[in-house]
Amino acid sequence: MTARPYVLLSAATSVDGYLDDTSPERLLLSNADDFDRVDEVRASCDAILIGATTMRKDNPRLLVNSEGRRAKRIAKGRSEYPLKVTVTASGDLDADLKFWHFGGQKLVFTVDSALDKVKATLGDLADVVSVGPELDWCLVLDELGRRGVGRLMVEGGGTIHTQLMAQDLADEVHVAVAPLLVGQADAPKFLGAADYPGGSTARMRLLEARAIGDVVLLRYAPKERI
Repeated sequence: MTARPYVLLSAATSVDGYLDDTSPERLLLSNADDFDRVDEVRASCDAILIGATTMRKDNPRLLVNSEGRRAKRIAKGRSEYPLKVTVTASGDLDADLKFWHFGGQKLVFTVDSALDKVKATLGDLADVVSVGPELDWCLVLDELGRRGVGRLMVEGGGTIHTQLMAQDLADEVHVAVAPLLVGQADAPKFLGAADYPGGSTARMRLLEARAIGDVVLLRYAPKERI
């Protein structure tokens, strides 16, 4: 059986746990040094995944920005950029978004009912795979493993982070906590309500706590709850 990838969830949040505010402009939570750290983590991974909602809202290129890090990937026989992955149950994707036009290969996971719609929208911009009548994260990870993805970085949004944590599929969590308070009930949060493994008293193992300027990086091992 092909091994599933090591799943690393990455997010920057306010002190009160929000990924963004409700303004039209994206709230920049990290600082320059932390953005560079994220770039380094991206360069270490075989694939980077975001949800379709995050893609529509933020319109990211989702690249390894450092030329030096890309060169090191190539020198090791890897692709210049990690595989870029998204998931959509609705099939509502826009072929004009930056995600499709920068970097290397792209892969879309969808469901049977949206498969034809996604293929018609994207054409040859991405490989499109259905995992069945409903989005099944276990099947997504199985397919990524078959494609040689050993390390997967998940950059959101909150719904995806919540699903992966609730299903005990995340191996590591990176949260960069910024010295900001959002306080807006309709703003997106890093994690939502869910039946998390072990319940509210299960403590994850702390791997690292480090100040990066005015941001604090917290790394946890969620599968090692006690």
